Amino acid sequence: MRPHRVPRRQRGVAVITALLLTTLAISIVTSLFWQQQVQVRSMENQRLNQQTRWILRGALDWATLVLRQDAYTSTYTALTQVWATPLAETRLDQYIERERVEGETFDASLSGEITDATSRYNLRNLENGKNGIDKAHMEIFQRLLTNLRINPALARTTANLVAASQPPPAGAVDPNTGEEIGEPGQDPASGGNPEGAGAGGAGGGGLAGAGRDGDNTGAEATAQNTLQVSREGIGTPIKFMEVNDLLTVKGFTPEMLERLRPFVIVLPDRTAVNVNTASAEVLAAVIPNFSLSEANALLARRRNVPWSDIGMFTTELGGNRTVVPDSLSVKSNWFIVNSRIRLERASLNAQSLIKRDDNTLGGGSGAVRVVWVRQN
Repeated sequence: MRPHRVPRRQRGVAVITALLLTTLAISIVTSLFWQQQVQVRSMENQRLNQQTRWILRGALDWATLVLRQDAYTSTYTALTQVWATPLAETRLDQYIERERVEGETFDASLSGEITDATSRYNLRNLENGKNGIDKAHMEIFQRLLTNLRINPALARTTANLVAASQPPPAGAVDPNTGEEIGEPGQDPASGGNPEGAGAGGAGGGGLAGAGRDGDNTGAEATAQNTLQVSREGIGTPIKFMEVNDLLTVKGFTPEMLERLRPFVIVLPDRTAVNVNTASAEVLAAVIPNFSLSEANALLARRRNVPWSDIGMFTTELGGNRTVVPDSLSVKSNWFIVNSRIRLERASLNAQSLIKRDDNTLGGGSGAVRVVWVRQN
């Protein structure tokens, strides 16, 4: 009997099938290894992210310690003090606990600086605490815009938006229903949740002048204006919480915002400008009939001896200049901490707002706390 022979065509199909199965098996194994590598890299990224956050936490602890110590030794705030010294890029390699890989280049560094938040003009001052416009501070903002060659007419529009965005004052009454709209015990200057990010939206620009009278600061009229904005189909105004919210003001452009950014800030409370840390542009805006050249001359004298009290400053200012009450100060309670962290391939840039209570200054026992942290 002749042995059975497999046709050549069938032998070719068997080889191709074997090759296909081998290729499929290799693809499956490769996919499994790739997924495992992705998971390992994801875990490494999470670890780096957590380590950068811990470094940021340590940096903020250091900043609060410096500010508290400074408060024990001085009753005023000036650029000659320790807190104003920037932290140069500092290597942290030896402080990070991790498993080292032979031949690996591991980079970890921290840098940053503390700046006085009240060295800038606080846009929160444009609202008078009763959902109305503070005309005196609106004129200050107009002068600041003029100094920076920005249309001063934008000051009124900005003031309208800031005033409309604040919650109703405690005890405010709806003139239509007679119901109380302000929450009892609510501080209209609190500014809401300090840890939230700044709100912004396309609808904010239309709210800037809606239902508002810039010269109306009476409690009853402002309550009525607030209701008109919030209840007559316009909607609740955005919460004005950061400088970027100026883009919701009709007329402001990104170029104008970048020019204005170094000189303004939005804080939860109304604040005075610190004459020991303010720029010439801000001083020339806060002091009526004061030129930039005069402000620069003041800054030159300030480098040698800062002002320890506001009376010393007004004496050196000279002349019969009438400044807005409580618009100038020589001490600060609000500080901005800029932190830059580099950890191998991870990086974190953060900006934090720190508040130092009044009774901390001069050796008091007040708290120094972090109000909010914004990361990018």
